[in-house]
Amino acid sequence: MNRNKSLDTGVPPIFQFDNDIREHYPVIAGIDEAGRGPLAGPVVAAAVILPSGCILPGIRDSKKTSEKERKKLFWDIFHNAESIGVGIIGPDVIDEINILEATKSAMITAVQDLTLKPDILLIDAVKLTRVGIVQKSMCKGESVSASIAAASIVAKVVRDDIMMDFHEKYPVYKFKSHKGYSTKAHMELINEHGPCPIHRRSFNKVKDVKLTFG
Repeated sequence: MNRNKSLDTGVPPIFQFDNDIREHYPVIAGIDEAGRGPLAGPVVAAAVILPSGCILPGIRDSKKTSEKERKKLFWDIFHNAESIGVGIIGPDVIDEINILEATKSAMITAVQDLTLKPDILLIDAVKLTRVGIVQKSMCKGESVSASIAAASIVAKVVRDDIMMDFHEKYPVYKFKSHKGYSTKAHMELINEHGPCPIHRRSFNKVKDVKLTFG
C-alpha cells in the first residue's frame, strides 16, 4: 500500500489498503475467524464485502475493541456491507478434523454464504483450497485490511452471542465471563465439574480431565 496516498486522501490506512486492491479486484471479501484458541464452543468465521468508498470509523482488529464498541461496529457493518457470510463449526467436528481444518471449513462456508461472488478473498493468516477465487493471505490481516477487520468483528460478536446461549444452558462453567477460553477460573471449573458437551475433548487441557459432565 502507498502510505503517502493514504495520507494525501485522508482515508484511514486499512481502508486505503482495500481501495488499492479494488483497482484490480473490485469486489473484496475480507475473512477472519473467532474461536480457534478456546477449550469450548464453536469456531466461527465471517466473510464481509464492504462497498467501495465505505469508511466506517472505528473499524479495526476486534481484539482491540471493547464489547460495547464491537456491538456498535457490528451493526454499522451489518447496515453498510454489501454482503455478509458466516460459517460455524461445532466442537464435535473440531475434535474430528482438528481446529485448523475446522477453521478453514468455517471460512469456506462463510464464503459460500455470501450473496455476491468476490473477485478476491483477503484472509487473515490462512490459505483456502477448493474455493476457486483469487486470494491473499496475510499475518495480522485484521490490522491491515478494513474488510478483514470487519470480518473479525462480525465473527467475534456472533461467537460471543453463541457462548452467551451456552452460558444459559451450562451455567456452572460461567461461559458468559470467559467465552470458553483457557482462563484460570475456567480450568478450575472444568476440573471441578468435568468437561461438558461443548468442550473440545481433543484439546490437551480438556483431554487430561477424567471426570465427565453429568
